Amino acid sequence: MTNLLQRITQAQAAALTSVAALATIASALAFEHLGGYTPCALCLVQRYAYFAGVPLAAIAFLLARAQRFAPAALVLALCGIGFLINAGIGVYHSGIEWKWWPGPQACSAGALAPLSGNLLEALETARAVSCSDAPWRLMGLSFAGWSVVISFGLALLSFLGMRNARLTLFAR
Repeated sequence: MTNLLQRITQAQAAALTSVAALATIASALAFEHLGGYTPCALCLVQRYAYFAGVPLAAIAFLLARAQRFAPAALVLALCGIGFLINAGIGVYHSGIEWKWWPGPQACSAGALAPLSGNLLEALETARAVSCSDAPWRLMGLSFAGWSVVISFGLALLSFLGMRNARLTLFAR
């Protein structure tokens, strides 16, 4: 396993980070628009790291392919830090769902579900989405819990790309 991790190039780590982040945000959007799961306020905040991480990791990939290893490592560092912060937000959100601590006031009141059709009728029937209710779980983890796992994995992958860039520079 260690040998495999050392063989992943900086460009490969950046590409994997970008593709995995894109797949994650596409899945979240599919659950929302196709599955009917309306995101809460914290769910929407957790998407920011993916929206930023996809293009940043793609830029790191292009830099690494151009053998600009130091700038690529810097961009991967930004990705890694962003995904670590996102994992922390996911832990906070998961704790709210498990009732370990209260959420922020805006979160417990919930956000309005998307409105469509007649605006007055939609406002009368709009339901609030609370951050403290997990509408779905797989293997005991909610969307927020899976965001923690995926964000932490993407942070590690980003940092692995940084490490392997350092190894590439010293191997020359």
